[in-house]
Amino acid sequence: METIAHIVDLVPVLLRVTTPILLAALGVHISQKAGVLNLGVEGMMLAAALAGVLASAASGSAWVGLAGALATGAVLGFLLSFAIHVLKADLILSGIALNMLAAAGTTLVLYMLTGDKGMSGSLSSGVLPSLAIPLIADIPVLGRLLSGHHVLTYLAFAMVPVVAVLMMRTPFGIRLRAVGESAEAAATAGIDVARMQIAALVLSGLLAGAAGAFLSMGYVSWFSQNMSGGRGFVALAADLMGYGSAWGTMAASLLLGAADAFVISLQGKGIPSELLQSLPYIVPIVALVIHARARRKRFVRI
Repeated sequence: METIAHIVDLVPVLLRVTTPILLAALGVHISQKAGVLNLGVEGMMLAAALAGVLASAASGSAWVGLAGALATGAVLGFLLSFAIHVLKADLILSGIALNMLAAAGTTLVLYMLTGDKGMSGSLSSGVLPSLAIPLIADIPVLGRLLSGHHVLTYLAFAMVPVVAVLMMRTPFGIRLRAVGESAEAAATAGIDVARMQIAALVLSGLLAGAAGAFLSMGYVSWFSQNMSGGRGFVALAADLMGYGSAWGTMAASLLLGAADAFVISLQGKGIPSELLQSLPYIVPIVALVIHARARRKRFVRI
């Protein structure tokens, strides 16, 4: 019984740490399908996290903060596509530049507005709510597993079937995948390649913005310097490990989130903190190596 109770207690932690990874990974999944892998997702999350806190503090509403975070992610997605399609910049370098700009820019903006380079403790920002599901919340074990989670946690997992259907069952998704598989052939068929890739990066930015909002208005109630903590890069790994499907991306996100939850459960057990801090990043590296070896063997058999 103690083991079951421990597992039940770990589930909310797992879902909480998986939420930003899954939201960002679904955004990466959409952009990857269009052939423009969003390498700037880390910077989008970080900028959106700050924008959410600033908008929430200015308006007094956490929902306005969420709108600000989503808008920031979408605008950065558009700017990334502008750099690629209009300025003809390299996709990889543009993504890296966006991450660097967000890391430095958020610190600068935070200092200019609050006089503090570390965190936004002086700003009174809102927190998005958790939701209790009627009836289910009253069931002893099931209520603990399914009810009382953050609104963006429910959104993250609800977006998995939405993205899966969008990519596989709609004309938009079919055109998007056609552009990603062969831009030249898609253009010959009359598909506007640039427009589809811009749409993909904007959607990717929206989901990255939601992930950033969760970090500063769900995970905690403030913004801190570099609070994304590499989760954008973990999201990139989750999409790669997902074998090109939204459901696979969710499974990979849960696996990588489990590494974070495991680290949280080990805190205070006498294990060196440096080792614990490295575990969430060791797991995706090991998983990617296993994924690459399995993929290589499959190609050899073919």
